[in-house]
Amino acid sequence: MPAASLLPLFGSAAGPGTLGGPAGSGAGGGGRKAAGPGAFRLTEKFVLLLVFSAFITLCFGAIFFLPDSSKLLSGVFFHSAALQPPPPPPGGQPRAPPQPGGGPAAAAAAGGAGSLERIRADHERALREAKETLQKLPEEIRRDIRQDKEKLLQDARGRKEAGAPGLPQRLFRQPVGAVGQEPADPDVRQRREKIKEMMKHAWDNYKRYAWGLNELKPISKQGHSSNLFGNIQGATIVDALDTLYIMEMKEEFKEATEWVEKNLDFNVNAEISVFEVNIRFVGGLLSAYYLSGEEVFRKKAVELGEKLLPAFNTPTGIPWALLNIKSGIGRNWPWASGGSSILAEFGTLHLEFVHLSHLSGNPVFAEKVMNIRKVLNRLDKPEGLYPNYLNPSSGQWGQHHVSIGGLGDSFYEYLLKAWLMSDKTDEDGKKMYYDAVQAIETHLIRKSSGGLTYIAEWKGGLLEHKMGHLTCFAGGMFALGADGAPSDKTGHHIELGAEIARTCHESYDRTRMKLGPEAFRFDGGVEAIATRQNEKYYILRPEVIETYMYMWRLTHDPKYREWGWEAVEALEKHCRVDGGYSGIRDVYHSHESHDDVQQSFFLSETLKYLYLLFSEDDLLPFEHWVFNTEAHPLPVLHKDDGNKEENQK
Repeated sequence: MPAASLLPLFGSAAGPGTLGGPAGSGAGGGGRKAAGPGAFRLTEKFVLLLVFSAFITLCFGAIFFLPDSSKLLSGVFFHSAALQPPPPPPGGQPRAPPQPGGGPAAAAAAGGAGSLERIRADHERALREAKETLQKLPEEIRRDIRQDKEKLLQDARGRKEAGAPGLPQRLFRQPVGAVGQEPADPDVRQRREKIKEMMKHAWDNYKRYAWGLNELKPISKQGHSSNLFGNIQGATIVDALDTLYIMEMKEEFKEATEWVEKNLDFNVNAEISVFEVNIRFVGGLLSAYYLSGEEVFRKKAVELGEKLLPAFNTPTGIPWALLNIKSGIGRNWPWASGGSSILAEFGTLHLEFVHLSHLSGNPVFAEKVMNIRKVLNRLDKPEGLYPNYLNPSSGQWGQHHVSIGGLGDSFYEYLLKAWLMSDKTDEDGKKMYYDAVQAIETHLIRKSSGGLTYIAEWKGGLLEHKMGHLTCFAGGMFALGADGAPSDKTGHHIELGAEIARTCHESYDRTRMKLGPEAFRFDGGVEAIATRQNEKYYILRPEVIETYMYMWRLTHDPKYREWGWEAVEALEKHCRVDGGYSGIRDVYHSHESHDDVQQSFFLSETLKYLYLLFSEDDLLPFEHWVFNTEAHPLPVLHKDDGNKEENQK
């Protein structure tokens, strides 16, 4: 309460009729002045003082016990105008200096009077705001506090954006081999043009019937969306960016880039597959940036990478399979061995996350995937093999099921490619890869009575003599890793790759449609043939053609191009429809039954690998590029890259 308002309670020191007045003054003389409207007895003053003290205590106590009272108090007491610096004069002119003639005493008196006035004003304002607050309903108080908090958060975000430079400036230098020469052989050139025409047919129909959606239903001629991507849209666009670029489909690449810039949105409340979003979206954006230099791809890749980081918030740092990218809440597939994470999913983040750190300057991405290595290296491996399931809470293996196909495949691929991408400096990745290959050869690789080499699956020490289409990538992997194997093993690894390529070609050749089934078996008197109905489908998968491409590049044996062309003819005959390309439900049947889905990886992987199979080796050469498991090319991080960039800034 202002000081002036307290004075009537106690009277003036010199006022008449007060205890401080002359003796015997006032009417009636010789005693206390009679009580009247303007005077209080001592007991009355004491009672009023107690009432006033209680009121003040009540006000301040109520303020302290209100929700978020510390915030309210700070607003009441510390946001007053009296505590703010005076505003500058209009026009930026300097303030007038103090006028002469006032000594120190006058200045002190003036300052004291001013301070008293400010104190009175502050006290009045505090009591008024406290009274107004106490008169509000609890709902109104909570609403006001919530609004104030939101405003503070917005202000903090604004300050962060204004004060943080964001991504570091980077001088773009296109890596070697982003563009290649025309094939010298006219027949090869003609075949490559045919594959480009296939890409145009797939792209044009996606654009016509499903633009902006994830995938195309080419029979129904409408969009198709998988729950793997949640509410994120545009999977085919992002997956196809680098294929459009290397095929020099410039107009299509331009319109895809514009869509990414204007429409690709990760601010969605949805649960996504961390693995699928990483290999398709992050990988596709990174590759598009390295090929084209368009800054929007780098920004989008890092933005998405940051949204995936909460997946690593587990006791071990082994990421969840599924993540709500708005809430940051993760979980694993309910069918995955008691809530385990899957080897091929958490083991297929390394290439992309290392590049995210390289492009953002933020080491956290690389640290997350290097921690996965540490966890794995601490664990015992049954027979040197990596089971497909690992519990992210306990850090222990789940079921002892080992596969180089589904659930395990790309983990091994990324060990090798991490070493290659590091310019062969990642010795830990190299050792893990070659140790794993040795265990795979010992326990999983077998030869059929007909002479076909295959990779079986291992379940608790027992072999299942089945090989999946997904496993067929391993032929190319073994050949790619031959150069880093011990000198006495180099030729053996090339030969092993060739044998796997032959087996997978046989799985195609032994069907009626000359397209491979999802899985094929080597038991019950059959070899490289699917025996179960749920294994007879083909969904435009790329793994067999991927191995052909690697084997061609590394051996230049013409049979790999011939086998690739057989696949082109089968795709054109059985999978091409008016609205694009569709998978087949049964490759052993004489009539096509289409599944009505044009997978995004058909444009990203199958057609890209075919195009590279019929291109010269100078297009995306292996010494300068590695492919992620979705066929997105990422440049090798040469040891001198950092120094070059630093010198060019």
